[in-house]
Amino acid sequence: QIIGKEQNTMKSIVGRKMGMTQVFAQDGTMYPVTVIEVLPNVVTQVKTMEKDGYNAIQVGYEDKKESRCNKAELGQFKAASCTPKYVLRELATDTEYKVGDEIKCDIFAKNDVIDVVGTSKGRGFLGAVQRYGYKIGPKGHGSGCHRGSGSFATNGRTNNRVHPGKKSAGHEGNERVTIQNLTIVSVDAEHNAILVKGAVPGPKKSIVVLKSAAKASLVKPNIKELVNYSAPKAD
Repeated sequence: QIIGKEQNTMKSIVGRKMGMTQVFAQDGTMYPVTVIEVLPNVVTQVKTMEKDGYNAIQVGYEDKKESRCNKAELGQFKAASCTPKYVLRELATDTEYKVGDEIKCDIFAKNDVIDVVGTSKGRGFLGAVQRYGYKIGPKGHGSGCHRGSGSFATNGRTNNRVHPGKKSAGHEGNERVTIQNLTIVSVDAEHNAILVKGAVPGPKKSIVVLKSAAKASLVKPNIKELVNYSAPKAD
């Protein structure tokens, strides 16, 4: 939910994280950026308060062959008059869209503040030392615990149990993560790309959602004019 003065400008779009690089401003300032490929999002369904109980849109991202779709999917894409899509996501927006409309990356602009939602990298099963930074035990040969977690009980006499939420070994990563208040450095509508300052969750080629920041009023972005390498050089 967008709060404050950003409430009336709720924008969202689906993209794909392509990796990180760096760009330079004309005064030499370097910005580390994540390159996000944002192909046109096609509206495949419109959710309304009267019919569904909430307002949202469903968008499709990235074309795929019809032979890879089942009949239900083909029927949905046919109703939307668009080609089949690999990715379907529901987005919150306050702009009125119709089925079949396209949402492009130019809805955002330089210096916009956004939140990026993605799925973090999966790290597999990790022990508590690596997962949470627990202190290791003595390294001497007589020690019975080098990288163990130690006792989990809080009180062995009256409360001899492990409380829910105790930090212990387990699966790390591969969960939904939101990074707030990132700044857009540049929008390249010609190449369907958005450059976001800093890192975003997930591995390369993963799907991410860019949306208007919920706490944008806390950030005062000031991205300087970037170097234009395609401009003709002065003699």
